[in-house]
Amino acid sequence: MVDAVLIAGLGNPGFKYEKTRHNFGFMVVDEVAGRLKISMRKGEGPYQIGQGIYQNRTVILIKPVTYMNRSGIAVDDAIKRYQIPMDRLLVLCDDFHLSLGQIRLRPRGSDGGHNGLASIINYLRTDRFSRLRLGIGQPAQGTIDFVLSDFTNEEKDTVNQIKIRAGNAALDFMEKGIDFTMSHFNSFH
Repeated sequence: MVDAVLIAGLGNPGFKYEKTRHNFGFMVVDEVAGRLKISMRKGEGPYQIGQGIYQNRTVILIKPVTYMNRSGIAVDDAIKRYQIPMDRLLVLCDDFHLSLGQIRLRPRGSDGGHNGLASIINYLRTDRFSRLRLGIGQPAQGTIDFVLSDFTNEEKDTVNQIKIRAGNAALDFMEKGIDFTMSHFNSFH
């Protein structure tokens, strides 16, 4: 698709995982979909999909249903199916290396120990795609249990604020690209 942008939020499908830290990417996709009045539905590929227009550009939102560790299957399918250039892909994912409340944008880079990003890098055969990391805080112990736990009641206000700020960053990325978006969002804590 000419001039389309793909926003891929990472998470795990199903009610069991819906409110977990690992599904922060899904939550931000839902935030963006709500703002743009885009409804999500089952896609032709292994993902939920929503399509709309923002600032005269086609926007494609996806939430892989492949589970986190196989996110690359879904992102690769959508990139190929909709002919999205790498510089128009933004991946949204949780990051326990960042404090809750922090977000960080990068135009490329390693997976940083995130299995969803590792899968995408493996399937796309490049790390040259933009990603927006959403801080979930650091586990005291047991990383897997931590990322698969729900946010606490005390954290919910911060989570809602971050969904809004990350949604703003995604909209800026769609319209103005990664460099502008990084300069406006990476300096905040």
